[in-house]
Amino acid sequence: MTTRSPLTLGGRVMITQGERLLQFLRAARGPETPAAVLEAVALIVGAGLMAIGFPISLLAFWGRDLAISGAGSIGAFAAIGGAIAAVIAFALGRYAVRPVDQPSDVARDGFSVPGDRLRWYDLAAIAFAHAAIAYLGWIGIAQLLEQAFTDAPVFGFPGAILVTVAVALTGYVCFLSAAGLTPMTLSLVLTVFLVIGAFASMLASSDVHWWQENLSALGMSTNSASRAFNLTLIIAGVMVTTIARYATAGLPVEEPVDRRGRVVLRAGLILIGIFLACVGVFPVDQFLPLHNTVATGMCVAFAVIVVGLPWFLRSIPRVFVVFGWVYVLVIMLLGVFFATGYYNLTAVELIAAILIFSWIIVFLRTAGSISAPAGSSGETATGPAATAGAAAGPVASTA
Repeated sequence: MTTRSPLTLGGRVMITQGERLLQFLRAARGPETPAAVLEAVALIVGAGLMAIGFPISLLAFWGRDLAISGAGSIGAFAAIGGAIAAVIAFALGRYAVRPVDQPSDVARDGFSVPGDRLRWYDLAAIAFAHAAIAYLGWIGIAQLLEQAFTDAPVFGFPGAILVTVAVALTGYVCFLSAAGLTPMTLSLVLTVFLVIGAFASMLASSDVHWWQENLSALGMSTNSASRAFNLTLIIAGVMVTTIARYATAGLPVEEPVDRRGRVVLRAGLILIGIFLACVGVFPVDQFLPLHNTVATGMCVAFAVIVVGLPWFLRSIPRVFVVFGWVYVLVIMLLGVFFATGYYNLTAVELIAAILIFSWIIVFLRTAGSISAPAGSSGETATGPAATAGAAAGPVASTA
């Protein structure tokens, strides 16, 4: 059985905004544990969104028979309401885990490191990703239900209930996601966001044969999906730079060579994020040389990190090093296939993107397992293993 103890700083117990709220709402407080506190606050957030969403939905749907998907349908209302609820719940979740009584020079929440914290553009990008996932997710679910219940109308009252439940569930999940944010969970959000954004762009493309050119054809100004595709890349790039900062914060730096290696590793990951965002900033049909330069630079930065990893991070397991080298060799082989005409560029880009981001996810778990103990070399470990409990409470779990 796992119990949780409050995070302490200098012998003082840290009190989060969520715990203060639960002290006021005694009836909803439940057991005196940080996990129960956040769970109860998440339920309150979901209930609040439900209380707001139901009368609005009922007023909009009253006296109408609604379609399941399409313009003005319950799917569209659920998607828009879910996106709004995701942003609100995400902001509340980040606020709830901020310790109230701490010095100003200490990290403000469990996802931060000493001397650094999540910037406004970090939070805006992550909140947008949650909103996009909620919006596209409910749109997709509505379209599937439309195919299962062909031409079935939905009456106003049950339609309002369905939309309200969707909004409340989105708020509940996004609040807990924000409160338990770590580099590892953020990487999973990034992956889901990229997949959903890419597929939405493919489905919305005005050129059904875009795949005959390359993946960047989705971002051409002549394509109806260009804004969605390019914005997905820009937001994803910002999230990668955020992950890069915090995923490397807890790496061991006992010797100067380790510190230099960590700086190079972090810079390489940040470059991948910057180049990814620039791919969206500079569409291929308007900035062809620059677009190709940043796209190639992203692959080169990835290759340098993977090949030099045993020197940048000497404590990295050798099996992971071999794992990365195999990825680089596969990407090089894909390049040969493209040069010989066996693969087109779209296939090469898709497979390379999957390899790069899957490597980043596995690297986050590996880096978290070798993070330095809190306080070593004057730094605090904030990798996935170190922050999993802190960000979700912020508390430390003990067996």
